[in-house]
Amino acid sequence: MKNTMFEILNKYSHTGHFDFHVDDNLGDVCNAPTDKSGVYIIWTILEGKEQLLYIGRSGEKKNGVIVHRKCGLGGIKDRLVNGHQFGKLPRRRIWPEKMREMGFSVLSVFWYDTEEDDPKEVERLLLAEAYKNGVLPFWNNQL
Repeated sequence: MKNTMFEILNKYSHTGHFDFHVDDNLGDVCNAPTDKSGVYIIWTILEGKEQLLYIGRSGEKKNGVIVHRKCGLGGIKDRLVNGHQFGKLPRRRIWPEKMREMGFSVLSVFWYDTEEDDPKEVERLLLAEAYKNGVLPFWNNQL
């Protein structure tokens, strides 16, 4: 699955990808850094087609400095593994539940260290680009 619809991401050189299967341990398969902030994009296959599910971020720029959002591990990995989604449960627990409920067998996660760019602003730009067709990614609920 490619993120070719988001040209802004081409400028970042420190990126990665991993697949998360419903029975995987998210902490084990996640290869995102613990010391960098940035954005992540999640795709799946739905009815035989690639489906953009979610755009998220780790960190933001405050007073000219990137500040990591931290739940435990730090950085992008922490937000992916321990960040809450769909209420108050961490992703490592809620993703398998949602995947079973919705019939997804795998999530493809692409992460990007946004370097000196504000992850919050990059996330906003990505969501705006995704919204051009009038629909947010399936698991995002606001711009």
